[in-house]
Amino acid sequence: MNRSLQYLNLCGVLTLAVLCVVQWRINRGLNLQINSLEQTRQQQVAKFGEQEKALKGYAADLDDFRAQLTRANITLKDTEAKLATAEHQLHQAFIERDQLKASVTNWAAAVAAREERMKQADEQLQKLAADRNEAVVKFNELAGKYNAVVKDLNERTRQFNELVTKLKEAARKQQ
Repeated sequence: MNRSLQYLNLCGVLTLAVLCVVQWRINRGLNLQINSLEQTRQQQVAKFGEQEKALKGYAADLDDFRAQLTRANITLKDTEAKLATAEHQLHQAFIERDQLKASVTNWAAAVAAREERMKQADEQLQKLAADRNEAVVKFNELAGKYNAVVKDLNERTRQFNELVTKLKEAARKQQ
């Protein structure tokens, strides 16, 4: 029995040794896996922290973009209103330009008509001036003839008066 107990003891020790080796190998594999998982966890935590920081930055950027978009929308609306006003003013300017063109065309036609009338009036004035000069020359000739006739008449009147005086004297002398 002693021997069988020794064999049994030896078998138990060997079984225990095999069990220890198997358990050591299992624990070693689990430890390696735990260490690997811990490293992966730490990497994931670091990555998660970086992603969290990036998300916060993205959120801040998103808020900035929203604010910029709001300002851009406000600016766009202001610009559209100004553009509409400018287009209206441009349209009014085009209308006024067309009216001014029509006015200038009418004015040019009126000026041309006035120039034609002035040319005709000038021709008439030239003709009237020539007629007047001719009439003045005739009047001067007539005045000259009238003056000659008056002078002649005065001379004859004087001669007549002298004759009348001589006749009165002769008639007095005969009486």
